[in-house]
Amino acid sequence: MSTESANNLKAVDTRNVPAPVEVPAPGNDVDVAAQENYFNRELSQLQFNYRVLKQALDTTHPLINRLMFCCIFSSNMDEFFEIRVAGLRQQIKYGRETLGSDGMMPEQVLGEISRVAHEYIREQYDILNNVLIPEMEKENIHFVRRREWTEAQAEWVRRYFDEEILPVVSPIGLDPSHPFPRLVNKSLNFIVELDGKDAFGRETGMAIVPAPRSLPRLVRLPDDVCNGGDNLVFLSSMIHAHADELFPGMEVKGCYQFRLTRNADLELEDDLEDLASALRGELLSRRFGDGVRLEVADNCPEELVHFLLREFGLTDRDLYQVHGPVNLTRLMAVGGLVDRQDLTYSGFSPSIPRQIRTKESMFDAIRKRPLLLLHPYENFSPVTDLLRQAAKDPQVLAIRQTLYRTGADSEIVEALMDAARRGKEVTAIIELRARFSEAENLELASRLQEAGVIVVYGVVGYKTHAKMILIVRREEGKLRRYVHLGTGNYHAGNARLYTDYSYMTCDESIGDDVNKLFQQLTGMGKALKIKKLFHSPFTLHTRLLGLVEREAELGPKGRIIFKFNALTERELIKALYRASQAGVKIDLIIRGICCLRPEVPGLSENIRVRSIIGRFLEHTRVYYFGNNGRPEVYGSSADGMERNLLSRVETAFPIEDPALIARVREDLDTYLADNCQSWVLQLDGSYIQNQPAEGEDRLASQLVLLDRLTGK
Repeated sequence: MSTESANNLKAVDTRNVPAPVEVPAPGNDVDVAAQENYFNRELSQLQFNYRVLKQALDTTHPLINRLMFCCIFSSNMDEFFEIRVAGLRQQIKYGRETLGSDGMMPEQVLGEISRVAHEYIREQYDILNNVLIPEMEKENIHFVRRREWTEAQAEWVRRYFDEEILPVVSPIGLDPSHPFPRLVNKSLNFIVELDGKDAFGRETGMAIVPAPRSLPRLVRLPDDVCNGGDNLVFLSSMIHAHADELFPGMEVKGCYQFRLTRNADLELEDDLEDLASALRGELLSRRFGDGVRLEVADNCPEELVHFLLREFGLTDRDLYQVHGPVNLTRLMAVGGLVDRQDLTYSGFSPSIPRQIRTKESMFDAIRKRPLLLLHPYENFSPVTDLLRQAAKDPQVLAIRQTLYRTGADSEIVEALMDAARRGKEVTAIIELRARFSEAENLELASRLQEAGVIVVYGVVGYKTHAKMILIVRREEGKLRRYVHLGTGNYHAGNARLYTDYSYMTCDESIGDDVNKLFQQLTGMGKALKIKKLFHSPFTLHTRLLGLVEREAELGPKGRIIFKFNALTERELIKALYRASQAGVKIDLIIRGICCLRPEVPGLSENIRVRSIIGRFLEHTRVYYFGNNGRPEVYGSSADGMERNLLSRVETAFPIEDPALIARVREDLDTYLADNCQSWVLQLDGSYIQNQPAEGEDRLASQLVLLDRLTGK
């Protein structure tokens, strides 16, 4: 890295990164497969979560949104433990340990995760208690603690407890006839110390109180019992204050909140006769998988903490004692309870390109030239408009679509059902195993089937992650295919929060390719020959490697820019290393996990890796190849991960219109010029945040795109 570039970087805490490796001297032969040239996948994911947490300290974000970043960190950590930590524990439990590319075994990784995660979570609560809450107090937003309740507030809480909480709460005393209850994954619970005997003469000494999941975890106090401002009280505070009412005649010596995180990954066999039925059964077990993490209030006595650890089969390594609520994700409710638009991001209206602004027919617009949209800056409505028009158009004969995450009540689903009711041939490929959307997708499948849509669940063993719509329309006596291909999901809500490309075309070869892909998904037979698309698990991996190798042959004239959510696939990393060794300039814009080690002399000194963290979740997947002055650009549903490239149904689609190629390159250059929302991956695995050089204007890529595409 040049001195000038280094001056643009702001140092951050790098204690929680892999130990530095011995760097080979320049000019030596460097083994692209050597373990020291790869970062650990799980620790890299933790680094991403930490970058999200750091947004809570970034005063360029509005205050309530900074609180939201703190909550998102919690949500990310929940999933990390439910899936990644649970997976490592399963490997050890069943003796299936596998060595990572970085050479770390699961037990070693779990130890390092515990060390790093404990530091991050301590810092999270420090940010909440000592930064965010005091700043919110200054804005007259108060989290009112029990010791601060006025007489009027305490009376209101008592009535709320009696009317809303007491009728639905079920305290469970622990004795031989009441064993420790089976608690739901991530539920809020209390362990209570008791003294005295109950009505039956039992002297248990201990009870568990599960907080009703139907109740809000944060409640706004009425204005008439407050002295102005927004005053919020936690459900946990109300239960603490009135725990004695749950055990009449007994003394409550202590009441302490805790939460158990369980293994939430689903394991389905490949030889299922009925995927939907099997999945319904697995969803029930998800709530009660093996424990992987215990969060406990830091004032809980040591003997009670160890009692809980024994009950859940956990050790001190899995224990997180926190100074505050055990589930900070629930603080996301603040945005809905507090009407302070001055403390949140300003609104904007996504634009609609001129190409379709004045057109009554999406089909006419797409025939004229292909359409490329970048959400959320450009509206998602043209995608739903295309389907709505197709549903009503008498010339449309058939519609086929993949659905990964969409929501059962979405406009897209309504359009598909409308088309089926109008007699069109409508087929939906629904991926039932979209993680944490399984139940919603089962409901979606039922609704579509009731409307007459043919529903297929894809291919067992290969998640259908591709984003495709195919519309067959009769025009002038011939059939023409219209296609939508995307990098994101068909979810209008996500399209307002995630950055993604939508590409619409009636290119004959692409239409034929998409038709063949749907044939493979709904029927059976050999893989069909595809002309323009790359598709996994068949051609995407090999074609991507081939294009990287082609750039390597150009040496210093080569150019590669990839934008991924994650890069972990070993063969792709090795190909990028070889291209760097050949002199190819490579920029990787990777939001989250990156196992590639950049800037190693003799190996990756021509590779730069940056992560963009901001208001929107960066989700676009783009592959750019310089191709000796004839650039090739592909949008894709696939990240640079083993699962995407080798064991899922994915697509990468060419963007061939010269104006659209130039537009994508301009977008990528905007990300590469970012000097304040970008974090640069260092040789030792740490990330350093870019800062403007002295006299240089701030350039936040998302704000630039927002201004460029919406005028705001």
